[in-house]
Amino acid sequence: MTAHQPVSATRSPLAAAILIGGRASRMGGVCKAMLTVGGTPIIQRQLETLRQVADPVYLVNSADGRFEDIGVPVVRDEFPAHGSLGGIYTAIAQSPHDRTLVVACDMPFLNRALLEHMARLEADLVIPRTPRGYEPLCAVYSRACLSSIRARLARRELEASRLPDGVRILEVGPEALAAYDPDGLLFVNINTPHDYERAKEAPTK
Repeated sequence: MTAHQPVSATRSPLAAAILIGGRASRMGGVCKAMLTVGGTPIIQRQLETLRQVADPVYLVNSADGRFEDIGVPVVRDEFPAHGSLGGIYTAIAQSPHDRTLVVACDMPFLNRALLEHMARLEADLVIPRTPRGYEPLCAVYSRACLSSIRARLARRELEASRLPDGVRILEVGPEALAAYDPDGLLFVNINTPHDYERAKEAPTK
């Protein structure tokens, strides 16, 4: 059940984790985080935005050595064969703060204003909901989500968009999102070469 919580007058500390993982088979195995949009690698675009709303920012990686030289802490995915849900669990478990903003590495159009808005909302899970459904890879999780997620990992119930049980959830719905997303780009991600071509043609800032 979704619990609608009041906006807190003070903001608790927030970390941010970028999930680097998956085989990117539909992209020929290319590292999606290093693809260039608007003249800048996606990972650098994300770091520039995330550092304005969270501290620290770190990566969750299931591969070896790829990102050791970009000056960002890297933690090893504790569940590398469990899809993005394993990365979400690791991001929360390894965070130095109770609350962690978790994003996928292939989203080039993160919006600072929206992330700041989500950071001000106090719940165990703050998650956008578009007409397509929930966006679990651009959401703020608290440690209260860990036990439910770990139980699902143990059962190999790996659908990331299924929300954790027994926690306070606050949705940021389509009407609220529209104010931050006039171009419909917020949750664009790059899964295929066609997605990449569309992202390169989109207006960038």
